[in-house]
Amino acid sequence: MVVKTQCKGHEVTGLVVGTANARRYFPKNISEIELQLDHLRIECGLSPGFWQGRAEIHDRRLCAWLEQKQFHSAASRAPIPLDMIPTGRNSFRLGPVSLRPGRLQQTPELSFGDAA
Repeated sequence: MVVKTQCKGHEVTGLVVGTANARRYFPKNISEIELQLDHLRIECGLSPGFWQGRAEIHDRRLCAWLEQKQFHSAASRAPIPLDMIPTGRNSFRLGPVSLRPGRLQQTPELSFGDAA
């Protein structure tokens, strides 16, 4: 699924999953998910509003990782699309949008060095 970074001012504040993705990929009975961010695994809580039109994920560790990876547009802070790939039960891997045919292209300013 494709998700987008969420910014407020000059900082990344989380991910926007979207209502359709929330219904398709997230059972209503879960309160947290596991995200794989490179070699780091974190658990992120889901708010009750997640299934009520506010399908967003907010976690300070996620935001720090997104900032470190420069998942933002420096000039405009426009949302950056990312792939959130299911890897198990309530577990996902987050990374750049894949270059598979029909998918969005990775933007050149994104960096994926080993410094995490």
